[in-house]
Amino acid sequence: MNTALNVVRRGGLGLLAWLTGIVFFLPIAWMALTSFHSESDAATNPPSFTAALTLDSYREFFGVGGGASPWPALINSAMASVVSTLFVLLLAFPAAYALSIRRVRKWTDVLFFFLSTKMLPAVAGLLPIYLFAKNAGMLDNIWLLVILYTSMNLPIAVWMMQSFLAEVPVEVIEASRVDGARLPTILARVVAPISLPGVAATALICFIFSWNELLFARVLTGVVAETAPVFLTGFITSQGLFLAKVCAASLVVSLPVLAAGFTAQDKLVQGLSLGAVK
Repeated sequence: MNTALNVVRRGGLGLLAWLTGIVFFLPIAWMALTSFHSESDAATNPPSFTAALTLDSYREFFGVGGGASPWPALINSAMASVVSTLFVLLLAFPAAYALSIRRVRKWTDVLFFFLSTKMLPAVAGLLPIYLFAKNAGMLDNIWLLVILYTSMNLPIAVWMMQSFLAEVPVEVIEASRVDGARLPTILARVVAPISLPGVAATALICFIFSWNELLFARVLTGVVAETAPVFLTGFITSQGLFLAKVCAASLVVSLPVLAAGFTAQDKLVQGLSLGAVK
């Protein structure tokens, strides 16, 4: 009897998980389907599921026929996201080591300070950062976004990696010290391989945050350093909302994040669940 109830319970939970996944996937599927419709079919109410499919929205998005090319914006987003994520990992890894394994004095206060930096609304710092960038001659500069994204994601990365590195066995580190390994060698060859799932999870989240950031990119960039989210806002004009083209552009801009998540999904699950089971 208990066995049958357990089977039914597991089956119900599995069905609920599938239904939840489908509910979250439906908007993406709907966006993908709309992107293959013409503007007239995409604007129909109620929507038509049997409308003819076309690639016109993708042709217009990629500038076929004289439109603006999205490649500079995509390259800017990739550069800002990847470079800032690398900087975050380089800075957060030794900081997390000092807060988890070789703990500094009052390390909990340090963690609270990192967390407190995220309590200020981003819009509150927008004007000072704009004035600084203007006086420094860094407006419309991709390296300004790299610096901003690094500073914005660093507190989250330190918090995440501190919890991951806390699970590294201290005995392994002590054994490497007995063998004569110095701190850089311990970090690179001992701690990093063990905490790789956590590092991958942290890197993916920082990459997603950087790729999706719009507020600072919208205000601080123009033409040269325009990012993909800023480029997307150009499809909303006074002439109206071109729904099919917006869906096509949104799908293309979302592909790098989806690809990164799919590639690192095993490391992401391991990293986010690290320490959940003792």
